[in-house]
Amino acid sequence: MKGLKMKNEDVILYSGGIQGAEAEFGANAERLGITEVNFSFEGHQIARNRGLHVLNPEELKNGDVSLEYVSRLMNRRYTESPTIRKVLQSIWYQVNSGQEIYVVGEILEDKTVKGGTGWGAEFAKLCNKPLYVFDQKRNGWFTWSKTDWVEYQAGEGPTISHPHFTGTGTRFLEEAGRTAIRELFARSFA
Repeated sequence: MKGLKMKNEDVILYSGGIQGAEAEFGANAERLGITEVNFSFEGHQIARNRGLHVLNPEELKNGDVSLEYVSRLMNRRYTESPTIRKVLQSIWYQVNSGQEIYVVGEILEDKTVKGGTGWGAEFAKLCNKPLYVFDQKRNGWFTWSKTDWVEYQAGEGPTISHPHFTGTGTRFLEEAGRTAIRELFARSFA
């Protein structure tokens, strides 16, 4: 890695392996010889099996969070479905494992990130972890300053600087998001 003098094989991407942004993070990691750990659960449809870690019921409980609390925090309603709960629990593992969090999605007016991905971003904020979001609608990278989103200059973006990082985001990856992930890896790894 640039600046850290680490070998790509010493770096670990934590993700969920679902279609879209997570699959793209994983494909880039694999291309560069970076280890991949994809947290999932029994019965969840994923696009990437490389580094798959299927969370057992006891592990899922460790990542449990009140859906009422998440709904209040995110200013939206999360249903009580067992699948949604397991998705949020697996996202907990992704964010808890990485020391820097990279998300592709959309930042909303209330400063949260759209969709289930938004819980990952909010949890990163609660954990005071460096958080970077590529907003596909605005076609730019943003970082969380502890109080607000700060946009990178046009054509610029973050650089992965910790060997344990999380890559997550929307299932609905657009070409701009795909390019942003590819360029993030190009800036960060030799």
